[in-house]
Amino acid sequence: MQRRQIRDIEYQLLPGSDRQTTDIVIERNGTITVHPPCWMTPEQVDETVLSKRMWIYRNLAEWRDLNATRVVREFVNGESFLYLGRNHRLQLVHKQDEPLKFSEGVFRLLRSVVDSDGKDGAHLAFQTFYTNRGLPRIKQRVNHFAGKVGVTINTVQVKDLGYRWATCTKSADLYFHWKCVMAPPTIIDYIVVHELCHLRYRDHSDAFWNEVDKILPDYRERKEWLRIRGAAMDL
Repeated sequence: MQRRQIRDIEYQLLPGSDRQTTDIVIERNGTITVHPPCWMTPEQVDETVLSKRMWIYRNLAEWRDLNATRVVREFVNGESFLYLGRNHRLQLVHKQDEPLKFSEGVFRLLRSVVDSDGKDGAHLAFQTFYTNRGLPRIKQRVNHFAGKVGVTINTVQVKDLGYRWATCTKSADLYFHWKCVMAPPTIIDYIVVHELCHLRYRDHSDAFWNEVDKILPDYRERKEWLRIRGAAMDL
């Protein structure tokens, strides 16, 4: 990945691929990433980015608006946390056999985790919970949709992907961010189908979106939900 700047636009240039078009994306953290075809020079990519500057300005402004109300977690009694699209209250407890448990619609976190390791310890407990709960669910949905898309999967993992919801490799390895498990099941399905379709089309061309549409005819609504509410899926 190469950092470049053209006028007042700074972006991350990803390695070229066999895609046919240049894909410009405002990532979840506000970073601009550019996926060019392999035949384009960095200077040609600069010109393409410059030609799309008004679109970039509009989308960056929208990103700032959507992220203005990002939640800052304190890990205190009564605070709510997302799981499968619903908010659930947190209760700090003095004794249990795991750092974090979820039962009867309530998250129960050992108070000693917060007392000894602060927010970092509490964050790790939630991340571990989402990862462990998310892997079997996402694997099941991948298996459900893979045949519909017409692809064969190698491995599925849930991990921290930084600003990406999911990614895939040419060898059919799929990776999903643990934060996906905060989303409603319908949105998890959209993220899964999106990545499966990338195994057939590496870019966001019309052919790619047509493939997504075949599997999820209402994908536009799901995509919009994630764009607007994704910022709230955080710790």
